[in-house]
Amino acid sequence: MRIISGTSRGRRLKGPAKSGSTIRPTADRAREALFNIIFSRLDEARVLDLFAGTGALALEALSRGAALAVAIDNGAQSLRLLKENRALCGYEQSLHLFKRPLHGNLQFLLEIGQKYGPFDLVFMDPPYDMGLSLPILTFVAEHMHLLAEQAMLIVEDVEEANFPDEIGPLVLHDVRNYGMTGFWFYGQRKL
Repeated sequence: MRIISGTSRGRRLKGPAKSGSTIRPTADRAREALFNIIFSRLDEARVLDLFAGTGALALEALSRGAALAVAIDNGAQSLRLLKENRALCGYEQSLHLFKRPLHGNLQFLLEIGQKYGPFDLVFMDPPYDMGLSLPILTFVAEHMHLLAEQAMLIVEDVEEANFPDEIGPLVLHDVRNYGMTGFWFYGQRKL
């Protein structure tokens, strides 16, 4: 696992131990395809990375020009890897880490959004098949001030997952599949 492009290009990131880990990093190839789609949105972007795992998505965004990133995960192993990878890439000042559960009460996202937002890009890569993305999408749709006007929310899940075309003011703009991985791209409804 490595940073694909930008100022930290080629930097190898630390990943989870192979056995017994619940962390599932986005494959380099799928991550490269994703960032080829969103490259024009990265300059000075504010990024929110939910279920951050190793931090590869947030770190890739920072390497490609994002102004800051906030990474949230609840796993002890994830937080350790996030800290190590942040230091490896030299992003101690621009990558902010939080250990919080992303199920149940999500009110803490409002405080994070007030301090670091509004966000231009939101990545959601929860454990597959656990139904965690839809409640977060719904929460964000109810609190649109968390997002910049042209913000994009990207949900990663297994390719056969099914997400709605609309969630309040959020509209599904695109779906892309790479191997067994799918990406759903949400943005605000155009008026």
